[in-house]
Amino acid sequence: MNIITKLILLLLLVGSIAGCSRKKNTFVNRNWHAVTTEYNTLYNGNLGLEQGKEELNQNYADNYWDILPIERMQIDENIVLPDSVRNQNFGYAEEKAVKAIQRHSMLIEGKERNPQIDEAYLLLGKARYFDQRFIPALEAFNYILRRYPASNNIIHARVWREKTHMRLENNRLAINNLKKVLDLDYLEEQDIADASATMAQAYINLRHLDSAVVPLSNAAEFTDENEEKGRYFYILGQLYNRLGQTASANAAFDEVIELNRKSPRIYMINAYVQKARNFELGRGNNYELREMLRELEEDRENRPFLDKIYFQIGEYYNRLDSTETAIDYYKKSLREPASDVYLRSINYEILADINFDQSNYVLASKYFDSTLAEMDPKLREFRTIKKKRDNLEDVIKYEGVAYKNDSILRLSQMTPAAKLDYFKDYTSGLRAQLEADDAKAVLPATLPAIGSGQQNSARTFYFYNEARVQQGRQEFLNQWGNRPLADNWRWAEVNFENEDAVAEEAGLSQQVLDNDPRLDPYTYINQIPTDLAVLDTITRDRDFAYYQLGIIYKENFREYKMAQDRLEAVLEMSSDERLILPSMYNLYQVYQTTNQSFRAEEMKQEILENYPDSRYAAYILNPESILEDENSPEAIYAELYRDFEAQNFKEVIAKTNRYSSEFAGDAIVPKLELLKAQASGRLLGLEAYKSALNHVALTYPQTQEGKKAQEILNKTIPQLSGLEFNTDSLQQNYKLLYKFDVSEEEPALALKEKIEAAISEINYDHLSVSIDVYDPEVVFVMVHGLENLNRARGFAELLEINEDYLVEKEPIEISTENYRIVQIQKNLEEYPQPIN
Repeated sequence: MNIITKLILLLLLVGSIAGCSRKKNTFVNRNWHAVTTEYNTLYNGNLGLEQGKEELNQNYADNYWDILPIERMQIDENIVLPDSVRNQNFGYAEEKAVKAIQRHSMLIEGKERNPQIDEAYLLLGKARYFDQRFIPALEAFNYILRRYPASNNIIHARVWREKTHMRLENNRLAINNLKKVLDLDYLEEQDIADASATMAQAYINLRHLDSAVVPLSNAAEFTDENEEKGRYFYILGQLYNRLGQTASANAAFDEVIELNRKSPRIYMINAYVQKARNFELGRGNNYELREMLRELEEDRENRPFLDKIYFQIGEYYNRLDSTETAIDYYKKSLREPASDVYLRSINYEILADINFDQSNYVLASKYFDSTLAEMDPKLREFRTIKKKRDNLEDVIKYEGVAYKNDSILRLSQMTPAAKLDYFKDYTSGLRAQLEADDAKAVLPATLPAIGSGQQNSARTFYFYNEARVQQGRQEFLNQWGNRPLADNWRWAEVNFENEDAVAEEAGLSQQVLDNDPRLDPYTYINQIPTDLAVLDTITRDRDFAYYQLGIIYKENFREYKMAQDRLEAVLEMSSDERLILPSMYNLYQVYQTTNQSFRAEEMKQEILENYPDSRYAAYILNPESILEDENSPEAIYAELYRDFEAQNFKEVIAKTNRYSSEFAGDAIVPKLELLKAQASGRLLGLEAYKSALNHVALTYPQTQEGKKAQEILNKTIPQLSGLEFNTDSLQQNYKLLYKFDVSEEEPALALKEKIEAAISEINYDHLSVSIDVYDPEVVFVMVHGLENLNRARGFAELLEINEDYLVEKEPIEISTENYRIVQIQKNLEEYPQPIN
């Protein structure tokens, strides 16, 4: 290398070093920093931004059943820690933007000399925007507007600032500012599109859908991006639909369809679906809609969207009242891979509603369960469907009891020969099914294990899918039989030894079936109850289930025909007096509601003649007496609750037993049972409370009382079971406890009056006295309100030595906390007296 070359390289090196300076406003410096910013730092930053946006698009699921947002970005409600980012790509883009500003900004004499720095701030704002840090993003866009008013990015910055305002729910401010932007001259078409689309979204956020139409039309017209054009036209069609302008909506959807492959196919498919939903049936043109749907179904390019297409065909038949065909297509839609995360829940909900309308409540409940499993619990519709599903719980329970018990009773009434014939037919059918399943599932032992040793490959190689391997084996056997693994296997003679082995194995299989207890009729005959007490219980449960179903169908679902069938069955089958009269009264109401006047009059006369003193007879003669009846379930419950508050626990338990039987089937019974559980707990302790609660939870699981009982069992009972006495003498709030047998009612009452007199005379107004029930044999006279152990002992001593009182009975000093444990666990004998 000669001296001249070295000199040139040295000059270039010196020039490069000099050009790195950000403090000198020279041509070399400006261009060096501008080029480095644009083609190095910002280039990489923009790549990161685009990758982050692509990731957002992939993770975002559009809900085509609601108006789509202009921009596909899921707002994350989770709070991000400082110095953290939601998406590493946006973090990378922000890092590059900051690096460009810090290393290449040439702010000299109050003016930026690097023309790429405004691009860096724009990238910074966008990265923060997509990372959902909207306040910092707003600062970046505002900085451009303040510091670079002559920038060629000024319009971009203004539009992005208003997008950020919109995300911060400042929709009106964004609209006003965007109007000013759109009034400017010399706007580029894409700037018009971006500003108009943002304005449309702000109007949609404010629910001013009619105001969003014009700016969204402009956005669709001026955008250069076909993907945006397809989305904007589709949203425009949705807006027109919401506004009831079907013709304009279809015109917008036609624009989406005309784009065809230029925009994502999902928009085109949904545009067809929306046009189909807008189609007016019954004008002699139904064939046109069916042809359009058929073409969509047969187009191979639409296979990823068959779930949507089948769903819409189902809707077509449903609107034509071809319900069975519609159900088939809804099910076909469910079997296809999901292209729409919301569609599965909609399919399930429609199937549930169809079965609900057809009174197939058990099947409807299963579809409602599937609907809820596929639906976001945050949606308002979720709560509505869940409530509807909960109302079906009792129907499912009692229909199951009625069906099962009816079957048992019917079998128990058969002759021995009829039972044997019945179960012979059943086991013959079961055997045929097992043999058919065995033929499909079991392969000859000599068949080569195709794909053996390929576990690792099976995860990646298409033809090592286990289901396909089994299918291939079976097809080979069906066509070729059992062939040896050898050359020229097609022409090889069949190995009869192998056939004999197969036959032997089949014989062994038949022997196994012959010994299978499931195929023995007496397995089932021996399970049919014969004990009269057991059969009586089954009969009572069956009758009660029919009665409950009649009430549920009548009151909850207004299914009067089904209610009538169930209640008439009660009168026909049952001899239980508890059910007969309420069944008759409810049937009387059903007959009235369904205009069966003659039958209503017959039932009325039967009630009045046979049960003249009943409350139901009083209701018939004077319907308004229901509101005034002192013997109504509500009035009786109120009286029982007053007894409960007065600690008449024995009486509450006895009366609730009687009234629960009297009001069998009434909605008041679960409330009575829960009140009885509480009374049992107060009188008999924790174990009795637990047992009574368990009865309520199991017997009335779908009522509010049953759910409350279960909640107490799950949460409160374990806490109460673990309570232990607190032996700390520094506890606050003490009581004096005087123990009496129940038979000592007069001495207990006399002591209470004596202590009340003492409290009054010495002005201890903060104290009070009560008689508390402990258990069926013991009551306490309790002095409440003593501040600590010393005060409790001092007051007890005062009662003992004062000549006016001279209370000889020795008290127990007990803290409020420990007294609660004594009453809950009924363990006074285990209570350790406080130590002096």
